[in-house]
Amino acid sequence: MTAAIAVIVTWVAFGAVGPSRAAETNAAEPNTGATIIYYDLAGNETLDPADPQNNSSYSQEVLLALYDGLIRMDNAGVPGPGLAESWTRNEDLTEITLKLRHGVTFHDGTPFNAEAVKRNLERSMSLGRRAGNTVFEAANLIAAIELQGNDTVKLKLKSPNGQIEYWLGSTAGMMISPAALQDGAAGGSLQAIGTGAFKLKSFEANVRTILTRNDAYWGGIAGRPAGFEHHYVPDGRARLNALRSGQANIVQIDARQIPEAQAAGLFLQVVEKNALWDIYPNLSKGPLGDLRVRQAIMYAIDREAIAEGLTFGSAKAIRQLWSGQSPFFVKELEDRYPFDQAKAKALLAEAGLKDGFELTQLLLNNSEYRQIAEALQAMLGEVGIRLKFDVVDVSQFPLFFKQPPRGDILMARYGGRSDPVQTIYELVGTGGSYTPGGSASPEIDRLLSLARGMAATDPKRVEVMQNLSRSISDNVASIPIITRANVYAYRPGCILNLEPYLAAGDERFNDVRIASGCK
Repeated sequence: MTAAIAVIVTWVAFGAVGPSRAAETNAAEPNTGATIIYYDLAGNETLDPADPQNNSSYSQEVLLALYDGLIRMDNAGVPGPGLAESWTRNEDLTEITLKLRHGVTFHDGTPFNAEAVKRNLERSMSLGRRAGNTVFEAANLIAAIELQGNDTVKLKLKSPNGQIEYWLGSTAGMMISPAALQDGAAGGSLQAIGTGAFKLKSFEANVRTILTRNDAYWGGIAGRPAGFEHHYVPDGRARLNALRSGQANIVQIDARQIPEAQAAGLFLQVVEKNALWDIYPNLSKGPLGDLRVRQAIMYAIDREAIAEGLTFGSAKAIRQLWSGQSPFFVKELEDRYPFDQAKAKALLAEAGLKDGFELTQLLLNNSEYRQIAEALQAMLGEVGIRLKFDVVDVSQFPLFFKQPPRGDILMARYGGRSDPVQTIYELVGTGGSYTPGGSASPEIDRLLSLARGMAATDPKRVEVMQNLSRSISDNVASIPIITRANVYAYRPGCILNLEPYLAAGDERFNDVRIASGCK
């Protein structure tokens, strides 16, 4: 047993939990006077859907409650009716025409109509690169906006695009009251006024958001709780203690806390996601531009030990950006890069680094990130890579790609985007959020361009996406570690209808209920 593996094994205390447990259901009447009080390990600097930090799909529970999108992604990640009841595409994928829902109003009473859509999209277009990638990509594609009465909007695109309905099903399609968009309001100055199931009562950046039920919600209020409180608490111990003390009625826990939560008699809901822990290299910094160095890092990581030692059965080793549930998963890629310290050392020597080198990781400051980072630090240290930490708040992950970029690598949990092509672009494409040093290969950009011009329903797109997976692996454009599930804890029978939402890293809390007899 290596020293690095011994470090991990010391954290194992109890048996593993199964890979997934379904949401609880209850035929009893829900408690509509109660409030969901959720303690989360991610927060919000602002409630602006265009904010780059909110581009992370782990920062969207509150946004999904406040704002409806033009298109709503179902739990499986398939685009469906939202504020747009239907849409059509022209044959060459250069236009999309949205038929809007009638009778919807924003929280401030402003009517939702075609003019409101136009105002939102024009605002996104004006933000340019100040917006997160989902908003930027969608807005940058629009050449013209044509209104056909109060209930129809036609978007003319600059080039063929098969994914814009996915983008309009995420932050790019979240509609804000036109009254809140006056005078260039953005970021922290924006009033969070949407059409969603909950409306804003108070907001403290990166602390808590308090929402109350929107009793005029077009989707109905039957069974909905009186409010939804979202608390950002980066420490896993504090989150679990809040649940046990009654301060919270649902929390997301670190995987290592599964045995403790089980012993306390709490109900655990383990939600498998198309999500993973991943290392993003800045290829323009130090020796990371050398493929042999990136390959050495791949060989130096014992993924199976990390999954076993830290996640209690809630994660699996992974060597590509898609989980086994994805149609883009390529089985043979999992046989590449087995744990092999000798191979890692040989590759470093071949790259002229037989004495190793120093690497700085931008470490996001919560307990779950630190556990994995410390395991990686020990493993990489055994092949001569001296990993140092630059610790920042979780909300500050954009420092990795803001100019000048900070850190040589960033390790983060990635929950994907509603559009799989955008997921790959952001992680490994030229100009993506997680590639401040550029793409690892022109072939990656070529395949991305090809996928963009294909309809999402085109069966040939699966082959293109699988070839992207192969090219990413060939070039070690990204360094996957393990899959990641969301692990929720709550008192048995109290939280109902928390369904897996595979369109994002977060679950959608809009339809969660609190059982009668619970508070």
